[in-house]
Amino acid sequence: MPKVVDIFRDGGDAYLSEFEPHMLPSHRRALSDILACRTPAMGGHVPVCADCGTPQPHVYHSCRNRACPQCHVQRTQKWLDARARDLLPVPYYHIIMTVSPDVRVVARQHQEVVLDAIMCAAAASLHTLALDPRFGGGRIGSLMVLHTWTRALMWHPHVHILIPAVVMRSDGTWVVHPGRALVPTQPLMKMFRGKLNDLLQRRLPGVTLPPAAWSTAWVGKSRRCDEGPEKVLQYLARYVFRGPMSDRRILQAENGRVVIGYRDSETQKPGTVTLSTTEFMRRYLQHTLPRGFHKVRYHGLWAPANRRILYSLQLQMAPGMLEAADRMARNAPPPPPVPTCVHCGSTRLQPRHLWLRGQKPPAQARGPPLTPP
Repeated sequence: MPKVVDIFRDGGDAYLSEFEPHMLPSHRRALSDILACRTPAMGGHVPVCADCGTPQPHVYHSCRNRACPQCHVQRTQKWLDARARDLLPVPYYHIIMTVSPDVRVVARQHQEVVLDAIMCAAAASLHTLALDPRFGGGRIGSLMVLHTWTRALMWHPHVHILIPAVVMRSDGTWVVHPGRALVPTQPLMKMFRGKLNDLLQRRLPGVTLPPAAWSTAWVGKSRRCDEGPEKVLQYLARYVFRGPMSDRRILQAENGRVVIGYRDSETQKPGTVTLSTTEFMRRYLQHTLPRGFHKVRYHGLWAPANRRILYSLQLQMAPGMLEAADRMARNAPPPPPVPTCVHCGSTRLQPRHLWLRGQKPPAQARGPPLTPP
């Protein structure tokens, strides 16, 4: 099955010849890291058995770039386990907030400023509206994850938000919100649009958007997660530490063409997109975020500073607290197999002979003979 790294190796030179003068530093680094990931160019080490002293085959290091589809499997599962321990035995809501096409263009040109403003405006509008007595009248918690792509890899920044249906009142009491939606979508999107406008006017005073960008209705979705919050977490986790798509979606890659599969979000019908190798790489790399940008953010009761309040709520709801975490643990993929010595089968392998990225790997050492001479 073709992989993203195979497409990058085949089309990397052509892509660089066309786009290298205009590539962002984050895009250059992502391309370099993906090509070097788990190869001698990335560095590695030679494991040595602690029992019999046999050197093992070279182990090449991962690039750990968040645009790489090969990395972060264990890190993703660790994040999922941690978020499962934060869940409450209450209903959850899933909200998606998008921006107008004009704002998308500006976000593409000023990624760090505009994408941060989108996440800040989304959090501020949601938590401000939740303080209204008509829509809860207290503090809520939210987990926000920024996505910048459609299923066809087009540029489309939007925010996914997972929210427990718990409202903490000013007097310290809490209630479980009973509605199908935590806050009404239309007022939420209107407030989001206004707050983002204010932020961009302050942060990008030299950029003027057409009036239509702020007068048209923006698309937002809100639903109650009847299937359980762990399903939404598992969906978000796929893209928290990785690139915009996995290798599984590549159906064909040959003769300078790449065919990727997707499922329409509205009709749920499968479809395909055929792209040139260069266009596939351009679409893929454009979703590499600026270095140091936080695409996952926690607010309100889910913020790190309020973990004590969250844990207090868990204790009060103790009878059902671990159900979601248990379900997620049962659905977790099996851990990777433990490496064993090629000579004696021991699992006590110790890393030796480390070499760094750009250095030449050591010659493969010979192990002791299988039988005494």
